[in-house]
Amino acid sequence: MIDALDLACRLIACPSVTPADAGAQDVLAEALAGIGFAVHRPTFGEPPDGPVANLFATIGNGAPHFAFAGHTDVVPPGEGWDAFAPRIDDGWLVGRGAADMKGAIAAFVAAAERVVRGGFAGTLSLIITGDEEGPATFGTAPLLDWMAARGHRPDLCVVGEPTSATVVGDTVKIGRRGSLNAWIEVPGTQGHVAYPDRADNPVTRLVRVLARLKDRVFDAGSEWFQPSNLEVTDIAVGNPAANVIPAKASARVNIRFNDRQRGADLEAWLREVIAAEAPAATIAVRISGEAFLTEPGTLSATVAAAVRAVTGRDPDLSTTGGTSDARFIRAVCPVVELGLVGATMHQVGEAVRVDDLATLTDIYIEVLTRVFNLVSTSRA
Repeated sequence: MIDALDLACRLIACPSVTPADAGAQDVLAEALAGIGFAVHRPTFGEPPDGPVANLFATIGNGAPHFAFAGHTDVVPPGEGWDAFAPRIDDGWLVGRGAADMKGAIAAFVAAAERVVRGGFAGTLSLIITGDEEGPATFGTAPLLDWMAARGHRPDLCVVGEPTSATVVGDTVKIGRRGSLNAWIEVPGTQGHVAYPDRADNPVTRLVRVLARLKDRVFDAGSEWFQPSNLEVTDIAVGNPAANVIPAKASARVNIRFNDRQRGADLEAWLREVIAAEAPAATIAVRISGEAFLTEPGTLSATVAAAVRAVTGRDPDLSTTGGTSDARFIRAVCPVVELGLVGATMHQVGEAVRVDDLATLTDIYIEVLTRVFNLVSTSRA
């Protein structure tokens, strides 16, 4: 039988920093093929953001079609630890990707093996990308198109992002806010600070732009979402001299927005403000995803019931946090997110409790048991 801890360690040992795969999906493909999954390995894209390795594995046929989605890529390790040498330290699994999200992938594969060996009626699939932590250009979105062209369309999906706050299963994500990044550059005319009439200081206009952007109150939130907010994430002038007015100034802002806003409307507003305060400025905008919500219903109730059956706790339904690949999957089917405790994700020393890995495996077993109407096979 597949051991979730062993599989998690083997996945963590692959230094799969986006967009490199470094053998992670080979490890996963071998495990899945060993329990009967048909494994497909489509690769998309070109440098610098690609090529990106993706994996789609499926077993069974007919309805219901349940999918698990996740990513084998990780963020850079940072300094001061051996991030790709997984170790057990006083009950903790330590290594890059332990929480986000190789641990959850391993737990789901272990759960899938239990259900597959027991027998089920329906279709079970895994949608795995190597591009979630990067620009997400050559990952889940084109993989979903690839699946659709071959007749693979899930009815329900769980994404294994590290949604839990303090204990496994305390939070299920049923939606996410949208995200917009904007790069602003204001030109000016370089000159001596003692002769400002002979120069044109771009910083003055950039400051006015940013002040107007920060002054806006977008909304007060909505039923399931916290208020939208804009944050200035970078200001750059690059001026090495104290007595020179710079020739240009730039800034970057990010807007996290709820279901009361739309990316295109926010972009139009940004351009309007910038045109008024700095007509010669340029702006580039990237909308990573719109806000979305999977209304509480059958899927969230099934996942919550599984958590309750294994842990005895009722999970909070939440839309907090950053974006995830659920933003692409929601166009195909209802999707929620449930994974390990995310307190250390992206940090030096990323770690999860070994016991939590076993608990999440049991929860996933229980989810599959309820989706496919099986006799319970949970370890709980």
